[in-house]
Amino acid sequence: MNGDERPKKKWRRLIGIVFSLVSLAVLTYIAVSLISGQSLDISWISDLFNPGASVVMADEYQFDVGRGRVFADLGGSLAAAGTLGIQVLDAGGRETLRDSFRMANPAISALNGRAIAFDIGGTSVRVFSDTEIVASIDAGGSIIASSINRNGWFNVCTQEGGGSRGKVTVYNDKGRNVYKVDLVSGYVLSAVLSPDNRSLAVLNLTDDGSRVTYYNLSNENTDRVLNIPGALLIDMRYLPGGDVLAVSTDSLILAGRNNVGRELYGFSGRRLGGYTYGSGFIALHLLDYGVGYRGRLVTLSESGALLGEIETDMEIISISAGDGFLAVLRSDKLVFYNEALEVLPPSGDFVTATGPAKVLALGGSMALVAGDHSAVVVAAGAA
Repeated sequence: MNGDERPKKKWRRLIGIVFSLVSLAVLTYIAVSLISGQSLDISWISDLFNPGASVVMADEYQFDVGRGRVFADLGGSLAAAGTLGIQVLDAGGRETLRDSFRMANPAISALNGRAIAFDIGGTSVRVFSDTEIVASIDAGGSIIASSINRNGWFNVCTQEGGGSRGKVTVYNDKGRNVYKVDLVSGYVLSAVLSPDNRSLAVLNLTDDGSRVTYYNLSNENTDRVLNIPGALLIDMRYLPGGDVLAVSTDSLILAGRNNVGRELYGFSGRRLGGYTYGSGFIALHLLDYGVGYRGRLVTLSESGALLGEIETDMEIISISAGDGFLAVLRSDKLVFYNEALEVLPPSGDFVTATGPAKVLALGGSMALVAGDHSAVVVAAGAA
């Protein structure tokens, strides 16, 4: 009997020591965070004591943000912006954030767990995570575009007064104004911040084409200017190496650091039906002029290498690229492809969301299909 109890006592003593050490580590973390002024993230503590907890995804998501709804992935949560404000739901469909305000033309962009919602043509801006409003801004002028980088820094492009006078204001991850560009000529279309928070690229429409101007955020100097005559650039994004990838109405262009714009892929003679950036690739939906829905889907690497190309003859409503896959919402069904445009089978029957739909690629090879009144998540199967 005593021989059986001795190992049990040692085991209980060992468990007690481990628990005490874990508790001490938790208390030390809290104390250091409070003393240093760092933000206190205790999500890992609950994971430590309850490692087997799993999140059950909702069958359907109900967003109540008015009309004109647009969506963004917050990495485990879903954000929606509409004419009545913003709302965030977790994976289980529970509301974690809501802010009510009016927008006429809502837009949203998100990266690395932060989102920016703004009113195109209006003045309202909200930057938020899944649980808190980081910044609430009145832009002052009419908002043209806005974007956020992976560090939570963001910019707001506005048009002020008559003519082509524009302004780009840069804010850090705390929502503080850190830089401003006033432009007296050249209509501002958009702007993007580099991943290291050091550079701002501003896209302007000029009399003979497009212009990308790079600003150094550590001073008031212009780093370089790239003029692209005869091209109408409509969007751009920073690449990890420091170059800018731009989409025009008839080509994909690399705006290099050497002040040279290089065409990576041309599609003159076809109409751009849609485009989407994935993780390391871009997908284009190109339509043949005057031939109904006939066209093609094209995927390219960020260096311009052709990854896949297929012909299409069905109506494509929306496309969205994720990490290694492309979700294509057709009029008849949702189709998943890999980067080479090989079909990935869905994991189950697809249930259409109510109302006019759009698709948003999520993590884990899943996609949100959202209509006017509800949204559903569909997963892709293995290749």
